Amino acid sequence: MGCEQWREVLSAQLDGEETAAERTAVADHLAGCDGCRRWYDQATAVSRRARLSVAVAGDDLTDAILAALPTPPPRRRRVRFVLTLRAVLGLVGALQLVLGLAQIGRGTAGAHAHATAGGLMSGHLWHESAAWNVAVGAGFLFVAARRTPPTGLVPMLSAFVGVLALLSVNDLLAGWVETTRLVSHGFLLAGYLIVVALSRPGLRPDGPVRRGRPDEPRWSLPADELTEPPGLRLLPSPYPGSARVSDRRAA
Repeated sequence: MGCEQWREVLSAQLDGEETAAERTAVADHLAGCDGCRRWYDQATAVSRRARLSVAVAGDDLTDAILAALPTPPPRRRRVRFVLTLRAVLGLVGALQLVLGLAQIGRGTAGAHAHATAGGLMSGHLWHESAAWNVAVGAGFLFVAARRTPPTGLVPMLSAFVGVLALLSVNDLLAGWVETTRLVSHGFLLAGYLIVVALSRPGLRPDGPVRRGRPDEPRWSLPADELTEPPGLRLLPSPYPGSARVSDRRAA
C-alpha cells in the first residue's frame, strides 16, 4: 500500500470517516513515514483554517445576470404568434396535400398514354414526387394540429429542401423545368421555415416562461411547477376481517 492510499485514509480521518482499523493502521504508517506526516500536518492546518474562517457574503448579482438575458416577448403575444404560425402551417399543409393528390391524378392519366418503358419509368418518378408532396403536406398538418415540438422533422425537411433547391437551380439553368413549376415549391419552403421557427425553444409549449409578478422568480420551467400529488383515499373493505379468515382456516 503506497503513500497515496495512506493519504486517502488520512483525508477520510480529517473528515471523521475512517474506521477503527484504518485509524490504527495509519497511525503505525505515520510513525515511520516523514512525507505522510508532513502532508498530514499541512492538511490539518488547511482544514482548520477553512473551518474557522468566516465566509464573507459577496454582491448579489442575480438582478444583473437576469437583466443581461434577452427579454422574451409577453406570454400572451407569444401564444398568439405561435397560433398564427400553426394556422399558416395548416393552410400550407393543406395546399401541399392538394398539390400532391392532383399530381397523382395527372400521373395516372399520363401513364395510360405512355405505355413504353421510358414512359413507365417517368410515370413512377412522377408518382414518387407526388408521394413526397402528400407526405410533406400530411406532416405539416400534423405539426399544425399538435402542440409537440417538431424537432424530429427538421433534419429530414432540411435535407429535402436543400437537395431540391440545388436540383431546381440546375434544372432551371439547363432549361429542363418551367418557372411555374418552381413556384409550386414555395409552399414547401414556407412550411419548412415555419417548422424551423416552431422548433425554437422559446416557441415551444415546454419552453422557459418569464414571470410577471415581482414576488415570484423571473424564470421558470413548467417542469418546476410540480402539482401536489393527490392524497390517499381509504376505502372500506367489502369483506371486513377477510385478512384473518385464511389465518383461522390455516389454524
